[in-house]
Amino acid sequence: MGSVKLRVRLLAAPESPESIVAMAAKLCYSGAMIDELKQKIESKDQKDFINKLTEMGHMSPVEHVSFTFGIEGVSRSLLAQVTRHRIASFSVQSQRYVDQTKDGFDYVIPPSIEALGKDAAEKYICQMDTIASWYEDWVQVLGGGKESARQDARFVLPNAAETKLMVTMNARELTHFFRLRGCNRAQWEIRALAWAMMGLAYSASPSLFGSCGPACINGACSEGQMSCGLMKEVAKNHEELLEFVKKHDKEPDFEEKMSEWASKNA
Repeated sequence: MGSVKLRVRLLAAPESPESIVAMAAKLCYSGAMIDELKQKIESKDQKDFINKLTEMGHMSPVEHVSFTFGIEGVSRSLLAQVTRHRIASFSVQSQRYVDQTKDGFDYVIPPSIEALGKDAAEKYICQMDTIASWYEDWVQVLGGGKESARQDARFVLPNAAETKLMVTMNARELTHFFRLRGCNRAQWEIRALAWAMMGLAYSASPSLFGSCGPACINGACSEGQMSCGLMKEVAKNHEELLEFVKKHDKEPDFEEKMSEWASKNA
């Protein structure tokens, strides 16, 4: 049992996402056979064409490529937010089937509490230990290490409790996710997740994701009177993200570094 930090992995991505998107777009306007069209597309770089699609807002072809991420070190509070993105597939570690009594549950400490200093952090950790003891007590009272006991004992577990999940989104939904959750107005935990995923997606396909990010990256802030007022800072942060990926994405521990960068800078 202990505190955990965000950790994101890109588990699966298409080998040539730009070609798939380009083929989907050009098929709409071409009389060529599928094989002929495929050969033409694969014979040249599709970067400029993908940029043109983005500028035109022709996004349906982008839905043909999907990316799967493995996510650890996030709270059940984040889970409630991320699953609101309904054009996605989720698989989540179960508090009903996974026993939390052996080593206790891991948890996320909000940065605002850590910033208060050592005493505040220790108070928070003590509260987590207390909740763990409540959970273990209820498991025993309800019949021991059985599913039926865990399914009701988990009601005392906090939003801070860690969960692990896999999420798959198509590239269009990822763009939407980055637009909303990469914004400074998003809650800090899901914002860090969005920026980490953004970096990994950009590494996999710079053409598709190079201009993705909060709404203010490509135009006016979408928050109106609720704007953070830090559009220049957000744009600079986005540039730094892209530079970070270019510098580190060939390194074996890139995903680890990307998660750490997003947690500190998002």
